[in-house]
Amino acid sequence: MSEAHDHARAGRDTQVRALAISFGLVGVFMVVEFVGAILSGSLALLSDAGHMATDALGLGMALAARIAARRPADKLRHTYGLYRVEIFAALANAVLLLGVGGYVLYEAFGRLRAPPEVLPVTMLVVGSLGLVVNLISWRLLRTGAKESLNVEGAYLEVLADLLGSIAVLVAALAIQVAGLLIIDAAVGALVGLFIVPRAIRLGWKALRILAQLAPKDADLETIAAQLGAIEGVTDVHDLHVWTLTSEMEVATVHLMTGADVDAHRVLDEAKAILDLNHGIDHATFQVEPETHVECAEPSW
Repeated sequence: MSEAHDHARAGRDTQVRALAISFGLVGVFMVVEFVGAILSGSLALLSDAGHMATDALGLGMALAARIAARRPADKLRHTYGLYRVEIFAALANAVLLLGVGGYVLYEAFGRLRAPPEVLPVTMLVVGSLGLVVNLISWRLLRTGAKESLNVEGAYLEVLADLLGSIAVLVAALAIQVAGLLIIDAAVGALVGLFIVPRAIRLGWKALRILAQLAPKDADLETIAAQLGAIEGVTDVHDLHVWTLTSEMEVATVHLMTGADVDAHRVLDEAKAILDLNHGIDHATFQVEPETHVECAEPSW
């Protein structure tokens, strides 16, 4: 068990380092990109700069949330620790992404009708630097995004910004070579269209966790049937399964048994079923003999 905890802690430490480095890179370059957007007059570059600003804020929140989640549980107040903080950070990231995406789409609509002059050389220089920064951040966060919804939010922002940097370069080349000013607004709109659905998806996933809905892959009927099949168990009720934070599902359940059944054996078998069959390694069981009549399903 201690070895598993050591691996988990090492993974969390790696995620903190990746978030910290990415936050520093994005935070510094955000200022550079905003200045470049103002100097060049480019909406594509401005949209990428705006998204990079949300990257910096999002990465900062994700980093703070990850550090807070590492703090030990306060047995008197934060009995589950501060793991849920990273879900709030993911939701905030989703809201920020929606705001940026909406603004860019609104601005692009006006510019498509009357494209302003832009400076493609400035776009090329700043876009190239942004591409390098985003490639580094994307590489750092890729592994952690598979393990944490919080890191996934930061990863999606960096990924969107990476594609935005590529789009800026394409737009700059088109304007420099062919004088297609309208492509600047078009690229800005495409970046906005890329951001919005991903923000909605991330926000919905965070809201599902905050609403304590059962995980999508949790089959409560199967869980109840398997627990009910344990020798000596006569009834399974008050079963709840929810997600505490990324990759951390928990459950509570009441198991009714015959009067002479060994409760220790029932507990061991029930824990093994949830852990091995359903990936739930944190469960609270209440084992009660069938002669106990005071326990009933809650009215709510």
